[in-house]
Amino acid sequence: MFHEIPKEQPHTPLLDQVENPEQLRGLNESELPQLANELREYLLFSVGQTGGHFGAGLGVVELTVALHYIYNTPEDRLVWDVGHQAYPHKILTERRGVMATLRQKGGLAAFPKRDESPYDTFGVGHSSTSISAALGMAVTARLKRENRRCVAIIGDGAMTAGMAYEAINHAADLKANMLVILNDNDMSISRNVGGLSNYLARVLSSKTYHHIREGSKKVLHAIPSAWELARRTEEHMKGMIIPGTLFEEMGFNYIGPIDGHDLPMLIHTLKKIRELEGPQFLHIVTKKGKGFAPAEQDPIGYHAITKLEPRADATQARPKQPRRPKYSAIFGQWLCDMAAQDERLLGITPAMKEGSDLIRFAQQYQERYFDVAIAEQHAVTLAAGMACEGMKPVVAIYSTFLQRGYDQLIHDVAVQHLDVLFAIDRAGMVGEDGPTHGGCYDIAFLRCIPEMVVMTPANENETRQMLTTGFLHNGPASVRYPRGTGPGALVDVSLEPITMGRGEITRKGQRVAILAFGTVLASAMEAAESIDATVANMRFVKPMDEKLLIQLATSHELLVTVEEGCIMGGAGSAVNERLQKAGITVPVINQGIPDRYIEAASHTDQLAECGLDAEGIMNAIERWFSGVNQTKRHFQYPVPTKV
Repeated sequence: MFHEIPKEQPHTPLLDQVENPEQLRGLNESELPQLANELREYLLFSVGQTGGHFGAGLGVVELTVALHYIYNTPEDRLVWDVGHQAYPHKILTERRGVMATLRQKGGLAAFPKRDESPYDTFGVGHSSTSISAALGMAVTARLKRENRRCVAIIGDGAMTAGMAYEAINHAADLKANMLVILNDNDMSISRNVGGLSNYLARVLSSKTYHHIREGSKKVLHAIPSAWELARRTEEHMKGMIIPGTLFEEMGFNYIGPIDGHDLPMLIHTLKKIRELEGPQFLHIVTKKGKGFAPAEQDPIGYHAITKLEPRADATQARPKQPRRPKYSAIFGQWLCDMAAQDERLLGITPAMKEGSDLIRFAQQYQERYFDVAIAEQHAVTLAAGMACEGMKPVVAIYSTFLQRGYDQLIHDVAVQHLDVLFAIDRAGMVGEDGPTHGGCYDIAFLRCIPEMVVMTPANENETRQMLTTGFLHNGPASVRYPRGTGPGALVDVSLEPITMGRGEITRKGQRVAILAFGTVLASAMEAAESIDATVANMRFVKPMDEKLLIQLATSHELLVTVEEGCIMGGAGSAVNERLQKAGITVPVINQGIPDRYIEAASHTDQLAECGLDAEGIMNAIERWFSGVNQTKRHFQYPVPTKV
């Protein structure tokens, strides 16, 4: 006789029962490991559909569950540093159903954003801000006599920035009721910056440390009282650079390190910490990419991923198109080529070796490569010190990160007329990463600095040429180039410079002259073909080609400036100023990024939104002519002249 095998009851995922942290806190503690597993699986699925930051989120799944389980969010404040690790947080805070819109136009932001959710207590994008923000919230809660807790979650890479330690120092002085969680996954973005624990281990094992220690022994061993004092001092100094004692000495109650993937331990620890008064510091150790083997093995490569596309049928395979190099790769190759020619060249990056493509340079010129960690201010002043000694430092930095070193750029480099070249990556809008990472302001904040050279190459060839021009220039210089690939114009791989401050006419037309700054030249050329306009590739914002500008202004009815930078104070403003100074009156349209933040969308959509594509440029010109001659319904473009 056969017994009927009972049918397995359908399994209802716990994640389907948890739309918000209040529902999460309604679960039994024994159910949380299952929820964490489902959350990790859902994160793998959702980011595979949309692309985005990946490895960091996988590493904090258990921590995210534990935090929302123990703390009464959003009344209690969670402040995520950078935001790379906040995707699990978004899923658990009423946004799981719209995760498919992540990093898309009108969808979820790539980082925590205050107007997106009350659970996003602080908008982030740049690193090392969480402790300062959480401290501000904790102090305000005390002033208002509100019983809420504030938690800052910061990665070990972000702990390399001075701002984090400034906040820790102040928090201890204020004796604020707050918790700082150090997520030590031995990874920032670049491996060689490393985890805090490895960094400290290197200090303890360094030749310098042992040389000082042995030298002290030899000198003081014959004087017992002095040697005993030195021995105690040595132990104290050693303790100062071990994480626990370091933060204890700074005024925090240090707890850890503990396993950041041990959910019961996290729950138990956070439950105890929440009841403690004063500044607390919890050190957890996690694995970036936890639960996804490729990300665990290659945390750099899986820091962020693009959308996973289904494989095409082999029978319908399209012929492979030749890959165009990214602008960052153009820079990386130029850096190696110039380093081979000039031994004074030194390369500096604030923890962006991979992003700025200094990988090959770091391998070939190890002694001339300097990764300063997430410390943009230090990167700029380090370069200034090197330039004082006759070297030619090149600072490879994203436009959005250069903002953090602006005081040093003025005070330490420009005022002292030092030879520092700034290779400014991700200039202009950056698509899905949104306004926190957009390089919209560098033209405006650079051109107001006396003697600063500001160059805007239109393609790959000009990028190489202008990098050489800036490197050979005596004084501070900058070259800005966008994210992604260029038009495929790389032909000249020499190290020849171009004439300083010299633009060129790339198309001759009539009535309208379009002055293009940078890679928007392609849109300008397309628009000009339809309306038979003149196009000038201006190349230099500062020094500007005033001879070319005056020539165009006196031979055309209308000038149109086009730049992928903010209109206010940008290259178009520079044109207006030069014309006024020369006493020339001519109508000018300034096309650029308007006075608002451009939200996440594809780069193509962002250009269209700002009127920086060919259609937008043509529409701006048509509106102007329509306004001048109201009797005509539409501007009649002149027929292009045949050559």
